[in-house]
Amino acid sequence: MTWFQENLYEHYAQTLSIEKVLYHWRTEFQDVLIFENAIFGKVLVLDGVVQLTERDNHIYHEMIAHVPLLAHGSARNVLIIGGGDGGTLKEVLKHPVERATLVELDGEMIDLSRRYLPKVSNGAFADPRANVLVMDGTRYIEEAREKFDVIIIDSTDPIGPGEALFTAAFYRACRTRLRPGGMIAVQSGAPFFQPEELENVCGRLAGSFAGVRPYLAPVPTYAGGMLALVAAGGSRDALRPPCKVLRERFGPLQGQTRYYTPEVHRAAFTLAPSFEPFVRSDDPMPVEFLQTGT
Repeated sequence: MTWFQENLYEHYAQTLSIEKVLYHWRTEFQDVLIFENAIFGKVLVLDGVVQLTERDNHIYHEMIAHVPLLAHGSARNVLIIGGGDGGTLKEVLKHPVERATLVELDGEMIDLSRRYLPKVSNGAFADPRANVLVMDGTRYIEEAREKFDVIIIDSTDPIGPGEALFTAAFYRACRTRLRPGGMIAVQSGAPFFQPEELENVCGRLAGSFAGVRPYLAPVPTYAGGMLALVAAGGSRDALRPPCKVLRERFGPLQGQTRYYTPEVHRAAFTLAPSFEPFVRSDDPMPVEFLQTGT
């Protein structure tokens, strides 16, 4: 049997058996490997790091999309930076949005995902509300004049092509592209192995947003089985509305999600002490960010 081994962290690795290699080549930006695994189905690997599998990708995509959209409650125009596999786009389009713009740097990634991982996007790219652009996300944010209700940063880790999407300057630029009451959600790696990444993302977002809240999603194929995400907006309370409000907003989506529920939404923001971002006493962060325990 052939095995794929992911060595993302020093002194730790995870392995997945390869039943069949479907694709392995290098695009202009990254090495792409797609293979089949007996447990997780098709697996997408970029530059040696597992990005998603058919079996558990819905957890990540539902949590990065539905948390900000249902916290907002009336989003009509949504921007997705990255997300060339189409999973986040699929979840966004379950809402009554008028337009969902996806900006992906690697156009080949979109084509490969549609060919080898069609279940992930499930026809989302063909939806008339979808506007797909192949270009650098940072350049789009700088040049665009359009305003959005929600921005979702569905990127790889802050290395290589995804590095520019984790800077304070980029988050400031995103803030200018949001309408009043707008929100942003970003992925922030595996908190057990990358606590400094979560701390940095929260701190940089806090420089542009009054309310910043990290939350968690259990994704078995990510190192340690836990993914950190961060939502930011005008206030912390707005990111975690009362369950009654979330249930009302969730009504039209009932039966369309496999992991997300209003109860899961609220529970995801309750962090164990070991996952709370450390804040130095001299950090110029808003008081709302410091009060992470409520």
